[in-house]
Amino acid sequence: MMEKDKYIRFDWAVKRLLRNKANFDVLEGLLTVLLDRQIHIIDILESESNQQDYDDKFNRVDIKARDSKNEIIIVEVQVTRELYFLERILYGVAKAITEHMALGDLYSEVKKVYSISILYFDIGKGNDYLYHGQNTFTGVHTGDHLQVTVKERDALVQRLPSEIFPEYFLIRVNEFDKVATTPLEEWLDYLKNDHIRPDTTTPGLKEAREKLVYYNMNPTERADYDRHVDAIMIQNDVLGTAKLEGKIEGKIEGRIEGR
Repeated sequence: MMEKDKYIRFDWAVKRLLRNKANFDVLEGLLTVLLDRQIHIIDILESESNQQDYDDKFNRVDIKARDSKNEIIIVEVQVTRELYFLERILYGVAKAITEHMALGDLYSEVKKVYSISILYFDIGKGNDYLYHGQNTFTGVHTGDHLQVTVKERDALVQRLPSEIFPEYFLIRVNEFDKVATTPLEEWLDYLKNDHIRPDTTTPGLKEAREKLVYYNMNPTERADYDRHVDAIMIQNDVLGTAKLEGKIEGKIEGRIEGR
């Protein structure tokens, strides 16, 4: 990668740059590719700068946005492993739903929520780099999916629970090891390797080539960014060393027990 094509890591950009309305198109591109529908962000609903409580478990969320369909999208970047990560994203979704309902609102006002977690650590066993989960009700004996019938404006409407319940996307960045040939793979290439093709037409990435260039930052911003990258490298090295030492100790103990 030539120096002029050095791009800012996504975890830094999402905290510092993508909250700016002028840069919404970068994040909109990622969400459009991931959700497979055009996403237009109306506004950013919460950021680290307006946490209600320092100890609030929800303050780890990086971006919470509202799209043109008035649905809530949570984007969270996690660099290191956390023991109760799944519980935390569940908490975040539950809070997003409740805090956007006024007292006395009908349940029909519940917002659909998409939780998108970009993970730079191994969350478990699996062969894919992208996992999707949502609530469905499946017949135990028939295998069919339940459709809920509701009455709206004197008409019966069929709804799937998946149209109402939250959806979860887990992007396992480190598991991506392919040559990027699709828009989603191009995004994974950037998330993992900070690489963007010069001729890209992928939504969000062509905008990122202009807005997330390392050398567009002023010296102070570059110094802050460099310290951030150094801290991540040191943290990963510490975690890697601890993991290796644990394996070595386990082998030694196993040999001793074998004797």
